[in-house]
Parts: sequence; structure tokens; C-alpha cells
Amino acid sequence: MTLKLNFPGLAPEAYQALASVNTVLQSSSLGVTLIDLVFLRISQVNGCAFCVDKHAHDLLEQGIAFQRINGLVCWREAPCYSESERAALAWSEALTQVATQHVSDDLQQELRRHFSEKELVELAFVIGVMNAWNRVAIACGKSFAMRN
Repeated sequence: MTLKLNFPGLAPEAYQALASVNTVLQSSSLGVTLIDLVFLRISQVNGCAFCVDKHAHDLLEQGIAFQRINGLVCWREAPCYSESERAALAWSEALTQVATQHVSDDLQQELRRHFSEKELVELAFVIGVMNAWNRVAIACGKSFAMRN
């Protein structure tokens, strides 16, 4: 893709509004690590190289083990994720791909075992905002090389 658009400069109000939602979510009861794991997994699913790079670096800066970051692409087989992280990752994938797959009742029941209703809503916003960032970054040609 050769199209490169400076989306923060061209649509500053929309960019700031989305960034504000991000800021609110970072202080939610979900915790920064879970949020960044979800952000990274969604970015992997969506194929957003810029966001994969950003959130992998964010997790490294938090002191998260490389094994947990690298293994996220195969989280179902990797033993280093908690049950609540697995539920959040499964829901992240399901909602990211909701146009092509149904969110199962079993998954919703599993989520309720690990998260309060408020946390489920916060997690839905986390998933929604990351999908929005991925789509804007991909549409505007934000690439891995443009990280800095």
C-alpha cells in the first residue's frame, strides 16, 4: 500500500476523541497488561503491523516476558496465560470477527466466570477501540516502518 495519510493531522478531533477513549480504558479495572494483550491479539488478527509492533513494545516496557508476547499468536496452545486472559482473548477474537462468526453462549458464560458486568462492558470497548485503531491505521497506510 502506497497511500500514506497523516490521520492525526487531517482529522485531529476524531483522532483526539479516539485517543481519549483509549486513555479512559487504560484506567479501567481490567488492568493495563490485559488491555495490551487484547490490543496485540486483535492487531495480529487484523494484520496491522504498526499496532502489532506498538503493543508488543508496550508489553515489553511493562516487563512482560517475551514468551507471553511471542506466544500470543498461538495463545490456545501456550501455557502462559491465565483462564481470565484466555476468556478475554477468545472474546476479542470473536468480536473482531463477529461479521463471520457467532459469539457463542458458552463463551459468554465463560466470560461471566472471570469478569463483572462492568468489566465485560469495558472489555467490549477495549475490543471496539482497537478494531477502530487498526482500521484507521491500515486505511491510512500506517506501516511498521512508521513507528517512530
